[in-house]
Amino acid sequence: MASFPADEAQVILRFDDTGMVAGNAGKMNSSACMIAMAVVMFFIVYKMTNFQHEHTEMESRVHPFDSLTEASTETIRIGYLPQGIIQSHSDMELKPLWFTKSKTVEKNEHAHRNLLAMAVGIKQKKNVDAIVNKFFSENFTVILFHYDRNVNEWHDLWWSDSVIHIVANAQTKWWFAKRFLYPDVVSIYDYIFLWDEDLGVDNFHPGRYLKIMESEGLDISQPALDPDLSEIHHKITIRRSKGNLHRRVSDSRTRRRCSGANDGPPCSGFVEGMAPVFSRSAWQCVWHLIQNDLIHGWGIDFKLGYCAQGNRNKRVGVIDSEYVVHQGIKTLGGSSTEQNTFLRRVQTSRSVTMKNLPQSERVGASKGRIQVRKQATLELQKFQERWNRAIKEDKDWVDPFQPRDSSKNHTLKNSTSSPCTQCHNA
Repeated sequence: MASFPADEAQVILRFDDTGMVAGNAGKMNSSACMIAMAVVMFFIVYKMTNFQHEHTEMESRVHPFDSLTEASTETIRIGYLPQGIIQSHSDMELKPLWFTKSKTVEKNEHAHRNLLAMAVGIKQKKNVDAIVNKFFSENFTVILFHYDRNVNEWHDLWWSDSVIHIVANAQTKWWFAKRFLYPDVVSIYDYIFLWDEDLGVDNFHPGRYLKIMESEGLDISQPALDPDLSEIHHKITIRRSKGNLHRRVSDSRTRRRCSGANDGPPCSGFVEGMAPVFSRSAWQCVWHLIQNDLIHGWGIDFKLGYCAQGNRNKRVGVIDSEYVVHQGIKTLGGSSTEQNTFLRRVQTSRSVTMKNLPQSERVGASKGRIQVRKQATLELQKFQERWNRAIKEDKDWVDPFQPRDSSKNHTLKNSTSSPCTQCHNA
């Protein structure tokens, strides 16, 4: 075995030590470089992601509906149709069968922006004629729902060919509205009048009425009722001689005491079901409130305030300066003989109403009428049960008209003053 001088051996040992140290240093430098590169890459990725996020936010502010449109395009498909051909809205405007340069036609295409819809029977032809004439003078679109299947006898009226006639035997206004006034079909109309046929309109002008409704910011309204000639169910609907409108009533004598400390239907935020008027946005809500199988609509009027676009005590009102007479004719279930007796009296005297007819000449409670009232009462109970169940099941729902410390599961029963809120329709 070769021998080395001690100092050479020390040199080798020092070399080995130095080599070992140098190797560790190389490894450390390599790790540091990798860490530095990782930090740089992370920083670059972070900046790019942040830039894209800021750019997206800026785009959404400048074009707020683009992302929604793109999302809808990606997620919603109707068959194999391209998105650009899909039309989700319609209207109730009559269209000519061929092109015409008539200025009248061109004008009419843009004139009708309000809608009158009524359930009618031929027995009240004269009354309906007076109503339609009033609304036609203000360029309304008119739909007549014929519950007696009689359409031919309306053709002698000058406006008959210009209105839409829909026929279904023995159906109510609410049945027709649910099926033919779908929000996407009536979305072009600013206001929708869903009226009964037994209304006298001698003191009513649709144009002036809508000006008041717009200026007062009302989403839901009704014309006040002449107290001397009308059948009255709720005091809030009675016309006041001063002012254009009122939003509440005070009366401590009624079963449902109305005072400043007890707001809510029927003391405020309330209109009755015989002559409601809805803004477009309110109707989109009301249509969903109407129950498909509860055709008499009892109980709905007490909940209409939930469809006002804000505080119902401000956005719901009764307009006094344009008022009507509610004749209170019972058309569902009554015999034709009973109805004709009353109608003959109405046609010969403008002051005759259900309120001041002798008992012997009133529309009697025939077997059909009794059955209708029973059915309507059952429907009211079902509506109450559905409302209360919906409140209980919807954990996120908060009643905007109840104090914060009130129980969420309040019932419709506590807010209705009578099981018959729309007796004039049944």
